[in-house]
Amino acid sequence: MNLSNALMQLVKSTGFLTISLGQIIMILVSLILLYLAIHKKFEPLLLLPIAFGMLLANFPGTGISDGPIYDPSDPHHILSPGGLLYYLYQGVKLGIYPPLIFMGVGAMTDFGPLIANPKTLLLGAAAQFGIFTTFIAALLLGFSPQEASSIGIIGGADGPTAIYVTSKLAPNLLGPIAVAAYSYMALVPIIQPPIMKALTTKKERQVIMEQLRPVSKVEKIVFPIMVTTVCVLLLPSAAPLIGMLMLGNLFRESGVVERLNDTSQNTLINIVTIFLGTTVGATATAEKFLTAQTIQIIVMGLIAFSIGTAAGILLGKLMYVLSGGKVNPLIGSAGVSAVPMAARVSQVVGQKENPRNFLLMHAMGPNVAGVIGSAVAAGVLLSLYGAS
Repeated sequence: MNLSNALMQLVKSTGFLTISLGQIIMILVSLILLYLAIHKKFEPLLLLPIAFGMLLANFPGTGISDGPIYDPSDPHHILSPGGLLYYLYQGVKLGIYPPLIFMGVGAMTDFGPLIANPKTLLLGAAAQFGIFTTFIAALLLGFSPQEASSIGIIGGADGPTAIYVTSKLAPNLLGPIAVAAYSYMALVPIIQPPIMKALTTKKERQVIMEQLRPVSKVEKIVFPIMVTTVCVLLLPSAAPLIGMLMLGNLFRESGVVERLNDTSQNTLINIVTIFLGTTVGATATAEKFLTAQTIQIIVMGLIAFSIGTAAGILLGKLMYVLSGGKVNPLIGSAGVSAVPMAARVSQVVGQKENPRNFLLMHAMGPNVAGVIGSAVAAGVLLSLYGAS
């Protein structure tokens, strides 16, 4: 009898009897994302851990994301220590992981094309137009300023920045915003080309740009120091993102800390990516994700990204006219900060129109400017709507 009761208790404790329809749907969604990451190679470095974190979080009864439980009569006595992902998630909640990702990005990024052609900074700035347009649209749809800020930032096509802003302003939206941000980053080669072709003429797409001038080592060293000083004095709330981005770049360009540079762009960023992706994915539980609000966020994120791409191209067309036809407007689409994918898309579309066209290095200017621009936009939103 005791054995029978024990077996019944074991059966009742399995997830098969307690799983809900919503959790089943979310598990299927996570499997689709895993398929896109593994088979289609859509931004796999982050989409794979995000999808697996989503899978783990939607199994019932695991407690893997639960916080610690304290004894009401003795606050120092822990009745349950909490789950693994709860503790790893503190790096997101406290705003630690995204700046560390930025440091790795800075260590991997060559700002030479932007320094060689500073005018492309304007293209990176124009691409942030999608953030603020969608921010206003989200306000009109009834979202709070904090939620609207988090939705708008998807338009920058910068996953770490979107996660950082959302964790500070609207942590309840972290799951859908993270999935939307990284999905659109992965879909850059699909989303951008139709917009690029619709807004440019064949003649404009065929423009061959002059080779960029060489950039000195001194310029490359001074650049991250100067950008940090100006941006942080202007927007102190942008210091974690801008500061870590430029610290990583200074590791790269100084030439005297090769071990730190190697660690930043390899070991450290890989570890943080695992923690960030898995814990962010774990926030996408059925009760938070399967809502009409999530559909709104995903649609508005696509609109934000599309507007950012279009704004960059339109400014590129203006520069084409003002330069007497020397600027190829296609590089404006790289103003979103999906580095280096957006720059590669500019190269691919341009070369299809003219096989002698090599736009990659020219597009890297607005592309890395977009990284700086999205961090500055994040700083503006955090200054306006963050906790005082």
